[in-house]
Amino acid sequence: CARLHERAARSQEAVRASRREAGECRRQLQARLVEMESLRGAHQSLERQLQELEERHNAEAAGLQDTIGQLEDNLRNTKNEMARHLREYQDLLNVKMALDIEIAAYRKLLEGEETLFNMGSGGLPSLNSLPSPTYSFQPRSFSSST
Repeated sequence: CARLHERAARSQEAVRASRREAGECRRQLQARLVEMESLRGAHQSLERQLQELEERHNAEAAGLQDTIGQLEDNLRNTKNEMARHLREYQDLLNVKMALDIEIAAYRKLLEGEETLFNMGSGGLPSLNSLPSPTYSFQPRSFSSST
């Protein structure tokens, strides 16, 4: 009876130890579950932040692509405008050179006539005392249709 009583006491002690160990395991399990839920919440929060960052990045990239497109259009328009101005400048330069050639030809003609006039009027001293004529050029306006 004493041995049974002793065994029962040891068994009760073993049961208590097992219960303490089971309680400790439950507390650890509960702590791990709380930690796991906390980590799940942090994971979900990070996933949302990542998604928001991706959306923001995509929107910013789309905005930058639009800006690049606009800048390329502006550059193309500016190049076309510069080419048009260059053509107009070349046209005006060609007109100027043609007018310079024409003016030079008229000047030679007038100088030749003046020389003939001076040679032919040797007997008229009053005409020789006149100041030599000056010629002024009145530019005409030209329009380019380019």
